[in-house]
Amino acid sequence: MRFKPVPEPPADLETVETLYRTLPPTVGDVDDCCGHLVDETPLEDREAAATWLTFLHALELAAAESGSFHRRETGSSGDAGDAVEGPLERGRLGRAFRTRVDGADAVCTTLETADEPLTVAEVVDERREDGSSDDRRRSGRPRVDPERTERLLEWAVLLGLAERAGDGYRAALARE
Repeated sequence: MRFKPVPEPPADLETVETLYRTLPPTVGDVDDCCGHLVDETPLEDREAAATWLTFLHALELAAAESGSFHRRETGSSGDAGDAVEGPLERGRLGRAFRTRVDGADAVCTTLETADEPLTVAEVVDERREDGSSDDRRRSGRPRVDPERTERLLEWAVLLGLAERAGDGYRAALARE
């Protein structure tokens, strides 16, 4: 399953950790997850909370069950107690981002195949040309939202998949 909501990326992973730790540990601990996030975090409204809950689900940090969300304490395999990496480990989050967030892999692949850094507009153009968007208008041309693309790029930077380079972005250099 691929998820579309992409919140504004925070300045650091500490914000993601705060939101993750605020999630109830089990289903039923909180009656209203969106309200709980609004009350306990800097999120300002239910819409922002709903976007974040879905995004945390995409990153495999939250699980949806019985119409509610709760904190996921498992590794990327999905088996409780089988975690090799912590839930907020950048590499694990990056893998979930690429495989589960709609458009994330296409944006990262666009950067990886580019010979030089690309601006947001250039990434949007590349994605339109290669047809990597699943969202199509009646014309059959892919619709690529520049604002969403910029959020995807900024998340890729935060997760160590991309780097800012001047006015653009490039794939992150391999780290040892």
